[in-house]
Amino acid sequence: MKKALVVDDSKAIREIEKKYLEELGFFVLEAENGEEALEIVKENPDLSLILLDWHMPVMNGYEFLKKLRANPLWSDIKVMMVTTENQQKSVIDAIMAGANEYLMKPFDKEMLETKIKYLLEGF
Repeated sequence: MKKALVVDDSKAIREIEKKYLEELGFFVLEAENGEEALEIVKENPDLSLILLDWHMPVMNGYEFLKKLRANPLWSDIKVMMVTTENQQKSVIDAIMAGANEYLMKPFDKEMLETKIKYLLEGF
């Protein structure tokens, strides 16, 4: 079973993303911030996908992404930013830091599913 990690400080958003991912066959782990997410990644190196919010306390998504990509052991994990951050510079910064995909909130199930399938399967 594929594993995914949902990183968002909003419990409601985590629940929505978790439900959609479980329907796609993922086992889903959750974190409230980047620091918590790093610990989960260390314990679960077999993650396939991370859905990552930008704005969070303790460690934001951008800081987490830079730390994740600094470790070559985690280079195969696909990361999709799922955020309200819509400034073009922020999108570019996230991609340059190693995000594989970017999805703006609000989103629907179809949008998320399409991006995940493209990201993991290439279509």
